[in-house]
Amino acid sequence: MAAARLAILIATLILAGAAGAVTPIGAPGWRDLNAEQREILAPLAGDWNGMSEPHRQKWIGIADSYGRLTREEQERIRARMKAWADLQPEQRERARDQYRTLRNIPPDKRESLPELWQRYRSIPPEERQPQHDRRDRRAEPRSPLRPDDK
Repeated sequence: MAAARLAILIATLILAGAAGAVTPIGAPGWRDLNAEQREILAPLAGDWNGMSEPHRQKWIGIADSYGRLTREEQERIRARMKAWADLQPEQRERARDQYRTLRNIPPDKRESLPELWQRYRSIPPEERQPQHDRRDRRAEPRSPLRPDDK
């Protein structure tokens, strides 16, 4: 009886070990994608195996719905995918942070963002001053020895 239990335990461990060697269904590697998914996600090929499972799943979802999009939407997604792939890791993290910040803005205020953005874009580039620059200057201590102070 003990030998039978031991045999079942060993068989279970062997099968579990073999199953663990297979890429989980939720996180397919690049080679595990079908040809259509690889073609659509080609700009991300170099980064694919280093991505987290949730990011891979998000991109697979985009690839799977890609065929239902209009040609313009497909082109926009391809351009954004390439732009994303070209970003450095720090730039990607900054983009994610900005997205999280925008997502947390109340819907009524979020509706006014396009108008604010258009106003900002209408300002000549040489007159634009990023918000963080204005904050930094106000916080900067003023020295009585500055030659520009009169």
